[in-house]
Amino acid sequence: MDKTLQAHIQLPADLGVAYALLPGDPARVERAKAFLEQPVDLVFNREYKSVMGNYQGTKVLVISSGIGGPSTAIAIEELAAIGIKGIIRIGSCGALQPGMKLGDLVIATAAVRDEGTSKAYVEPVYPAVADLSLLMVMKAITDHKEMPHRFGIVRSHDSFYTAREEALTTYWRGKGIVGSDMETAALFVLGGLKGMQVASILNVVVAPEGAPEEGVRRFVDGEELTRQGEQNQIALALETFRMLALQKEET
Repeated sequence: MDKTLQAHIQLPADLGVAYALLPGDPARVERAKAFLEQPVDLVFNREYKSVMGNYQGTKVLVISSGIGGPSTAIAIEELAAIGIKGIIRIGSCGALQPGMKLGDLVIATAAVRDEGTSKAYVEPVYPAVADLSLLMVMKAITDHKEMPHRFGIVRSHDSFYTAREEALTTYWRGKGIVGSDMETAALFVLGGLKGMQVASILNVVVAPEGAPEEGVRRFVDGEELTRQGEQNQIALALETFRMLALQKEET
């Protein structure tokens, strides 16, 4: 087996794991670690912090990607190179539609490619969509869980502090977009190009009329609703991989 380490995530191809959770924040790796049995710390290089463990019999890698499309794309490329077949992003987002609350989950069905990374790979007409099998498993789980959520299209972008934020939010809200982040489009496009099963579960940390920086600040400070949302998204992602693994064993 190839022992060569990937340049950035610093992981080899002999981990024997097919599924990865992809938070942006390295601190979320530690919180996801608490859900795993026999967790093992692997590497912390640049923004890429990784642990591995088992969730009810399913082996899972958790690795952070940092902020934005470029560092996320690097993680996806190198995860694909070591044999990862499925990735679920567990990130945060701003809500766009009325009635959405802090700590709600957004399960992205597709993403507006309003960022640059995915365009470096393929023309803008290529769709950024989640894997249908993963979405179906998530639907089955959330139908039976007390977990505030909605399925919908998100917008991925590159600028957190643009002066056009209010106008952009109003425009995309009018198009039915439910949330905004900076990574989902890159994940969906690269996943599609590489034949990987990918999905994105986003925790609402900014209310529809809230300021992005204030929402992130409250999340960092441990705001209760957003922390519960984070726990819910981790649990949903892990349970999705567990059920997916069972389905594959049965076929």
